[in-house]
Amino acid sequence: MTSTHNSNTHNSKIVLLALIALAVIALLWLLPVREWLVLLQTQIKSYGVLAPVIYALVYIVATLLLIPGSVLTLGAGPLFGFWQGLLIVIISANLAALCAYLLARTALRQRVAAWAAGNPKFAALDRAIGQNGFKMVLLSRLSPAFPFTLLNYFLGLTTVSPGAYVLANLIGMLPGTFLYVYLGTTAGDALTSSGNQSVAWGQYALRIVGLLATLAVVILVTRIARKAIHTEEGEAEQEASS
Repeated sequence: MTSTHNSNTHNSKIVLLALIALAVIALLWLLPVREWLVLLQTQIKSYGVLAPVIYALVYIVATLLLIPGSVLTLGAGPLFGFWQGLLIVIISANLAALCAYLLARTALRQRVAAWAAGNPKFAALDRAIGQNGFKMVLLSRLSPAFPFTLLNYFLGLTTVSPGAYVLANLIGMLPGTFLYVYLGTTAGDALTSSGNQSVAWGQYALRIVGLLATLAVVILVTRIARKAIHTEEGEAEQEASS
């Protein structure tokens, strides 16, 4: 019965992802996305050296308001270029995570505790973090079991130290952040270079290969992290009940 339920859930997720992909393709085809992107790039460049700072502040505020940052992460690549976009997202996401962690330990502690009380996964994660804080924070960042924005607050309720939290966040965010910024950069270049014959198809082919390789690595790391989390949570529950 459980295996059937898991299979149905997995199939539903595949169907949902396929529908989202089709919707995105339709929007790219029907809407003047290229023109919008060029206009946005021009607007961003008009801010000069303040542009990365403004983008980072928007990213941090959005994350603290529990708004998923995936769109902003994707947008950093085409707006700033891959390496600068990657750096901006890494700094922004980690600062936002630290702010949420500190707020959960101080001003918002009661509210976050109420959120956590309604999340059965958090109790098991909390017990596991009590035994190995750095490892569990790192694994939770590598696995999509918890939404990034909400997990920032939840981890503020745990016993993990600020130093271990910051370091585990920094390392754990890298694979997914690299993938999203790379994807955004590749898509942005393809859109803005439309009709430019000087761009070789071989260059795009190499980028697609790199993107697929990165995706494969992220999927593998995610699966390993998910299994490790289940193992750690199971051991923590056994020790708590004994």
